[in-house]
Parts: sequence; C-alpha cells; structure tokens
Amino acid sequence: MNYELKRALFPGSFDPFTRGHADIVRRGLALFDHVVIAVGYNEQKRGWIPAEERIRALSELYSDEPRISVVGYHTLTTDFAHEQGCRFILRGIRSHKDYEYELQMADINRQLCGGIETVLLFSDPSLSAVSSSVVRELAHFGRDITAWLPENLEYEMKY
Repeated sequence: MNYELKRALFPGSFDPFTRGHADIVRRGLALFDHVVIAVGYNEQKRGWIPAEERIRALSELYSDEPRISVVGYHTLTTDFAHEQGCRFILRGIRSHKDYEYELQMADINRQLCGGIETVLLFSDPSLSAVSSSVVRELAHFGRDITAWLPENLEYEMKY
C-alpha cells in the first residue's frame, strides 16, 4: 500500500448506512485522499441487513467515486487499517456519549498500533438524531425510513 497518500478507514457496522454516515464520508474526502468504508462483521450480532448486502449496496452507491472503496473485515480495526494502508481512522460523533466512547477507542487504538490517528468529525446538527439503531426500530414498526437513508442507496430486502 502507498502510505504517502492520506488514506482513512471509516469502520462501522453500517446496519443500515444512514445519511449521517454519508455526510461523514463526504466531509472526509475533503481531508483525505481516499476513504475506505470498512463494513465490520460482528459474529456476536445478528445483522438486520446481511453484511454482504451492505457491502454490495455501498459499493454500488459509491461506484462513481474512485476515492472511496468499500470492503468487509473480520479483524481488529487497527490491524485492518494497516492492511489497507490507512494511517487514519475516521469517525463521526453525534453526542457527548459518542465522544467519550470514541476517545477511549482512540486511546486504545493508538496504544495497539502506533501511528494510527483517529479523526473525529462532529455530525451535522440536522443529522445528529439519526442512528442505525433508530432507523432499524422505525423499520421494525413499519415506518418509512427512506428519509434517513442516502438517496440512491438500495438494499435488496424488504424493510
């Protein structure tokens, strides 16, 4: 991998990928040469949307943007960041709870893997209430969730 490029790993379950996630990716492109959207497989959680489907849908959503790649991973985030040639981990935060969690993770990641920096972007205030878990709950109760998903993001499943 070319470590000369500023590459950032944007890890998450993205179950589903929301407008808030898309906003962080868009803003991340202003800071980095390349953003790797890393869809994490969590064997301890049963996903709402299968990970393979999330990867397919996001790859299609960003197919016209060569500075974005979408991959799945099963390993520690820091190990995967190195594997992908990323010196930065990109994260979005909506609240002080997110900040406290991300600060702890950034400290651990820095200790595990010297050279990995975490870059936190505050969410757009209009998107701060949007989370994947809220979107899943709305869908569970039969509500239309399209307002919280990026335009042109299509999953092959029924909400």
